[in-house]
Amino acid sequence: MLSYVVGFLAFMLVGYNPLVQLLQGLAPGPPRIQRTPRPHLQEELLALEDRNGSLCSQDDQYRVHIFSREPLVIYVENFLTSDERDHLLEVSNPLFRPSTVTDDGGASTHRDAAIRDSEVAVIPRTDTVRCIEDRARSLQGWRDEVWVERLRVQRYGPRGHYHHHFDWSSSRGGWGRVSSFMVWVDDDNGKLRGGGTEFPSLIPRNHSRWCAFIDCGPNANLNAGIEADIGVAGKVSGVVFKPVPGNAVYWENFRPDGSGRGYDETWHAGLPVIEGTKVGLNIWSWGRIE
Repeated sequence: MLSYVVGFLAFMLVGYNPLVQLLQGLAPGPPRIQRTPRPHLQEELLALEDRNGSLCSQDDQYRVHIFSREPLVIYVENFLTSDERDHLLEVSNPLFRPSTVTDDGGASTHRDAAIRDSEVAVIPRTDTVRCIEDRARSLQGWRDEVWVERLRVQRYGPRGHYHHHFDWSSSRGGWGRVSSFMVWVDDDNGKLRGGGTEFPSLIPRNHSRWCAFIDCGPNANLNAGIEADIGVAGKVSGVVFKPVPGNAVYWENFRPDGSGRGYDETWHAGLPVIEGTKVGLNIWSWGRIE
C-alpha cells in the first residue's frame, strides 16, 4: 500500500503539471487571428504622425472617466477647447457633403438616408487639427502599428440620425479599425434636442454624477413623432451619451485576446435630432488588432 502512495505522489510532482498543460492546450478556445503582413497604407486616408513633434501650444486639459472595462469605454471631459471647436466649424463648413454607407466593407458607398442622414466633411490637416490628432494618439498610448484616420466632421440637422451600426466591419488578416472617438463639437448654442449617442448593450451606471454625461431620465418619448419616418423604432435602451460640446467618448472595437472578435457591445447609433443642429467629430484609428 505504501508503494502505491509513494508512486501517486511522484506522479503528482512530476507528471501532473505537464499533463494539465497538455489538456489545456487541447481544450477548445477562441479562434486565433490568421495574421497577414501589414497591408499597404493608403496615406491619403490616414493622418500620419508629424515627426517634428507636437504642434499643440498648450498642455492637454482633459479629464477621463472609465465607464466600462469590458469593452473599454472612456468618457473624456474637455477633449476639445473652445477655440478648437470654433476652428473645426470654420474649416468644415464649406466641405460638407451628404454622408454615405457601405454594404461591402468600404469597396463601394451609396446614399441611404433611412440608415444615415447627415453631412460629412473630411477636414484639412491644419496645425489645430494635427494637435487634435496628436491628442488622440496620446490618449491611446502611442500604440505600435496603429494610425489615426483623417478626421471627419459630421453635421446632423433636424431628423438627422445614424442607425445602429459597428465602426468595425471585419478583422481581415488581423488588421482593422481598432478604436473610435465620438467627439461633440457644437449643440447649436444650446438649442439642440435629441441627437444622443446610444449603446443599447452597455450597462448603465447608477451613480448620480454620470447623469451629467448620460441620459438618466425616461427616454420612451425621445423620438416621438419621427420614429416611423426614419425607421428608428422602439424605446431607447442601454446607455445614451449626451452630445455635450467639447466632450468625447472613446471605445475599443476588438477583444484583446488574439481572436480578432469585435465587441458586440459597441453596437451604437446616433439618435435622431429633434430640434437644432448637432456637429460631431469622428476620430477612428486603424491598425494591428492585438
